[in-house]
Amino acid sequence: MSHQWARRPVRAGAAACAVVTGLALLAPLAGCAPRTSSSARFPDVQRMLDDRARAVQRRDEAGFLAAVDPRAAGYRARQRAVFAHLSGIPVTDWRYDLDSTDAFPLTGHGGGERLAAKVRLRYRLKGYDTAPVNAVQYLTLTERDGRWLISSDTDGAAAGKSGTRQLWDQGPVRVVHGRHSLVLGGAAHLDRLKDLARRADQAVPAVSAAWKGKWARKVVVEAPDSVEQMAQLMGSDDPSGYRGIAAVTTGEAGVSTAAPADRVIINPAAYEELNDLGRKVVLTHETTHVATRTVTTAVTPLWLSEGFADWVAYRGTHRKAATTAPELTRAVHSGKLPAKLPTDADFGFSAGADRLAKAYEGSWLACRMIAERWGEAKLIAFYRAAGRSGLRTAATGGAPMEAATAAPSGVRPASPAAGSGYRPLTRADRTDRAMRAQLGVGLAEFTAQWRAYVRKELR
Repeated sequence: MSHQWARRPVRAGAAACAVVTGLALLAPLAGCAPRTSSSARFPDVQRMLDDRARAVQRRDEAGFLAAVDPRAAGYRARQRAVFAHLSGIPVTDWRYDLDSTDAFPLTGHGGGERLAAKVRLRYRLKGYDTAPVNAVQYLTLTERDGRWLISSDTDGAAAGKSGTRQLWDQGPVRVVHGRHSLVLGGAAHLDRLKDLARRADQAVPAVSAAWKGKWARKVVVEAPDSVEQMAQLMGSDDPSGYRGIAAVTTGEAGVSTAAPADRVIINPAAYEELNDLGRKVVLTHETTHVATRTVTTAVTPLWLSEGFADWVAYRGTHRKAATTAPELTRAVHSGKLPAKLPTDADFGFSAGADRLAKAYEGSWLACRMIAERWGEAKLIAFYRAAGRSGLRTAATGGAPMEAATAAPSGVRPASPAAGSGYRPLTRADRTDRAMRAQLGVGLAEFTAQWRAYVRKELR
């Protein structure tokens, strides 16, 4: 079966305010003056959230519900259920931070002053997470008798502010502990959870055998009951983009110890359609993303990150290339040899099944070719190098730069001043540099070799 299952979201960082050196001492630039945090402006709200967090860690239901508006009967009942669902889940370091108080428009009247709060939930699963999960909640806060209380978590939905649900928000949760894994899922599907734990326990040592980098060597898998619930765990109310995708990996690329914890999230319908090998490949592929996340940055091309994950997943299976890459094989036999390596757009959820399958297959073959011709160590070294930052300058706000015109031998301008002929490095530029440094060939030559390799392996 062709494997159109994995896509790892990558979040680009936001740019900070720039300060012009010559004016920095004269006056603050508009929009860059220090701002008082929402928690400082509303200390009573933050104290309420702190009390609620302590109640979770103490397993104190009354304390947890004390933060809920008693007039919001439906919400209060749901929160009572959520607290019950948390039983047995090894959460620790639970905390809420008030980010803003005008996060979405409020309509109607709640019988008191109200705030549209954006609240950031952070927690860890004890024994598994070395960094916290980082989830956003959009809550309506109502002041009653001098106290701030939570009266809803759905008022922001109309404005697209639904937040990120957790499994315990969706229903009862069953926990299965593996040797290298923790699997959380619906209480009615114990056999599925045990199967996932077994396969994840096999995937972790398989990934460690291929990837020599430092990582936790543990994986957390979440198995919701439906694709709709899967979308909610990804912070979306639209499940259409996840249909046909058996699993995804959450987490921020390119950051280390401060990065939120990774989760492998399963789409139960698509996962159940896979055969034994397909399930093994899915779990190993996604576990590879967990292992490599800290060196996978926004400039790592998707053909490399997805191809590498598939290379690890198929490593040691000794399958023929044409069997593993059926869609690309059909394309080659019909005279449609790809002209270039897969682009990021080829991996889009809306790209279509055939295009997506060919993107994964072509990427796998690219990494397979590197491992065969240059060796596995060089493949790993290239992967690391492809995500590293290039030359950065204050004048470009940290953007990598290169000379667009040749400088005299041995001469390099000290800084990319205006009109100096410098331009921002593209991701292709940086991939080319990493490839030349590690493999001794440029991107154009590598692409030509890859096309010849694809033709030979799939003919």
